[in-house]
Amino acid sequence: MSNISIYDNPDHELLRDQVARFIAKEVEPHGQAWEEQGFVPRDVLRRMGAAGLLGLMFDPDHGGGGADAMTNLVFAEALSQSTFAGFIITVLVHTDMAGPHLHHAGNAAQKDKYLKRVTAGETICAVGITEPGAGSDVAGIRTTARRDGGDWVLNGTKMFITNGVHADLYFVAAKSGPGKREVSMFIVEKGTPGFSVGRALKKTGWLSSDTAELVLDNVRVPAANLLGEEGKGFYSVMKNFQTERIALAAMAVGHCQQALKITLDYVRQRHAFGGPLWDQQVIRQRLSMLDARTRAARQFMYHCAWRVTQGHDIVQDVSMLKALTGELVNEVVQACQQFHGGMGYIRETAIERLWRDARVLAIGGGATEVMLEEVAKRY
Repeated sequence: MSNISIYDNPDHELLRDQVARFIAKEVEPHGQAWEEQGFVPRDVLRRMGAAGLLGLMFDPDHGGGGADAMTNLVFAEALSQSTFAGFIITVLVHTDMAGPHLHHAGNAAQKDKYLKRVTAGETICAVGITEPGAGSDVAGIRTTARRDGGDWVLNGTKMFITNGVHADLYFVAAKSGPGKREVSMFIVEKGTPGFSVGRALKKTGWLSSDTAELVLDNVRVPAANLLGEEGKGFYSVMKNFQTERIALAAMAVGHCQQALKITLDYVRQRHAFGGPLWDQQVIRQRLSMLDARTRAARQFMYHCAWRVTQGHDIVQDVSMLKALTGELVNEVVQACQQFHGGMGYIRETAIERLWRDARVLAIGGGATEVMLEEVAKRY
């Protein structure tokens, strides 16, 4: 399964090689232990930061790489060759879903204070948007922000927050006025009085990713912690959803690639009914078609990233991409698991883990149904 693309250049290949070496040495041998403990050790993330892998898109003045969306996608896809999606999402939330809020909307003082530590992996980020009653419907959030002298006072609950237990820095969305979309973003540091983890959430997959309910009980933050313009947070969240959804598509494509690779190896070695499973036409043809669809989705994904570099508005395309890859990965990993027979249902096998981890990619970051409505209303 070739990874060569018309969008590639030699630097992309070097980046892929660097990430592959890191995964082989630092992730795959240890990932099962992280699954059991429920989070990725922070020293692993610091090593990624020291290798220059946690701030490719961020400002060079603050330790970032100043890279474009295409290079960032190469990184996300390379990272997604790991078979431990909890590790992948821990990193991608930091680099593509939380950190960009500071990169795009932070003022000079905020970047000076935080961004270099973020790119170094010394400060790990989370983004607090989703609530018990609001996810993709950002206008429906109920967390409030009330101005009180030189401070803002935040009250509410956030749910399903990736990196929520062990993050150091949180970018929190709250209603700051009466308008339906009058949302502002705030920087909240771990340890701020009134800000706490309500509970760590147990999930079906992504076991090495810490996920939390967050409680904000009269959390007082200084006015200097307003991130971006007051009342304009809704639009910054919508803008960042595009980066997030391309990253999640990269996860899906990476899972497809790994599941197919693992399964091709397995069916060539596993013997049944007098020969390897590869001799069964139904298996050869099914895997060939799933590979074809994966390659087609991958090219669409790279085209979306290229359009971002050209400055195009691609909400419809990215919504299509998220819906397409979220459904495709579930189909691919389930077929691959099926071809593993009983072994595909055994914990601690890569294919079983991919099967569990893939399920959320049709749910999180914009459920398939929400994405398709975003597509439909733009025709």
